[in-house]
Parts: sequence; C-alpha cells; structure tokens
Amino acid sequence: MLQNYYGHSFGGAIVLCLTTLLLAAGPATTHTMSATESHVWEALEPGLDFGSFAVPAAGNDAVVNILRIDPDRFELVLLNASANNNVPLTPRQWAESRELVSVINASMFQEDLLTSVSLMRTRDHINNSYQSRDKTILAFDPAEDDLPEVRIIDRQCDEFDEWKSRYGSLIQSIRMISCDGRNVWRAGEEKSSISSVGIDTTGRVLFIHTEYELSAHDLVNVLLELPLDISRAMYAEGGPQAQLYINAGGQFREFTGRLNPLLGGTSGFAWPLPNVIGVQRKN
Repeated sequence: MLQNYYGHSFGGAIVLCLTTLLLAAGPATTHTMSATESHVWEALEPGLDFGSFAVPAAGNDAVVNILRIDPDRFELVLLNASANNNVPLTPRQWAESRELVSVINASMFQEDLLTSVSLMRTRDHINNSYQSRDKTILAFDPAEDDLPEVRIIDRQCDEFDEWKSRYGSLIQSIRMISCDGRNVWRAGEEKSSISSVGIDTTGRVLFIHTEYELSAHDLVNVLLELPLDISRAMYAEGGPQAQLYINAGGQFREFTGRLNPLLGGTSGFAWPLPNVIGVQRKN
C-alpha cells in the first residue's frame, strides 16, 4: 500500500487527499499584464506573477495561492532525492541548493520516501520507470527547439508514445482537468491541503496551492471559475506535505499543508520532500 510521510495509506479511512494539478497548452508566448489582470496578479519579476484568490465557500479566510510562470523567461527542473544521496530536502533547502525562485511537490511518493508513485524521469536519472494508468504526464525540457517548453500530455487525447521521447523530463500523476476542460475528479472525496500544477491557454505554468481543506473536485471547480484561463491540470500532493515555496522579486513566501483533520487539523510545517519541481531563471 502506498503511503505518505505520516504513514497513512492512500486507500484508508483517514486518507490524505493526494493529486497533482497540471495543465497543458500550446506554445508559450511572452505576455504583458492587462489593466484588469494587474488588479488580480502581483508581478514579482518579469514573467513571474503571484495571485491569492479567496474561496468563500471554504471559509472566510480560505484562499488559493497561485504562482504563474512564463516559460520564455523561466524553466522547470525536476529534482530527485534518489539522485541526491537519497536525502529529501524541504522546499526551501531545494531552492537554496539550486538558486531556484520557486519549488512545488512533483508528485505523490511511495513508502520508501523516495520513489514516485508513477513514471518520473529526467534526461540523466530515472526515479520510476513504471507507467501507471493515470492520464496526465507533465513534460518539460524539450528535445526540439520548436516544441512548447512545457506541456501536460493527456493520454485520452494525446498519443504518449509520440511525445515521451521528445521531452527530457516526465512526471506522471492524476488528472484534474481534462483535455476538453472538464472537471474529472470524483466528487465527495475527503478534504485536505492540496498542491497541483497547471498550464493556461498561452502556455504559462501555474503552481497551485491551498492550505485550506478542500476536496480535489471542489478545488478544480474553483480553478475553472477563477480568471486563470486554465487549460489542463494535474494533482501533485495533498495533506501536510503539500507545499509551495517562492523567493523572487525581493519577496519570500512559504506555504505548507495541514494535518489531516482527524489527526488534529493543525497547520503543518516545511516537510522534507523527495521529489520536487523547481523554477529557475533562464540565462
């Protein structure tokens, strides 16, 4: 049975909701914020915007925090403890070790606290070669100049075999928004903190995190209603290990997950993670 750091099985009665939000889109283009967007997004650096969006239905202080990343100015990197002396690091430690502007969970992991649940690889390292039934694969580090820098491959609409050799980094996880823009997460799941990754219609990457307990189904509904132009998304992690770290534009933000409500529901802290996606400035 797959487990997280707390040792709660994913299928048990006190499961921590775990999923990865990722979105795929077409070629990235440099984007300038409109006057309307400037009231929603805070520009940390050119090509890096932060937004904090209220979710009234989840509570008076509930918010979804989102970092929007222009892949023309920044690139994603996949970092694995299995390629780093088997030592998981906190998001801040990962960021400081590689001069990253942001770090988020890459995916759920197995009970060895190192191996991803499904397919995960870079050009130089294979964390897990197993291809599960999950529908989405986040792909970046393209092998060809004319490919989008980042895309979310949806196996319902895309032939994965045609794409897997064209990107150096692949991360498989659970689909949240389908290739036709639908919420495909089952309603009624347990609520938890969630981190996910998405892509908007112009190819910008979205790092998504909510500390407040939401079901993945409800979070997707929120994302589809927000002014994000979100295209595709996949689940990254849930519960206390769901984290998002940002250090850009002279500002520092660190968002963590909460304990399962059945275990006390208190705010968490920065947990070591074996696999993360980092954001670094392009030279």
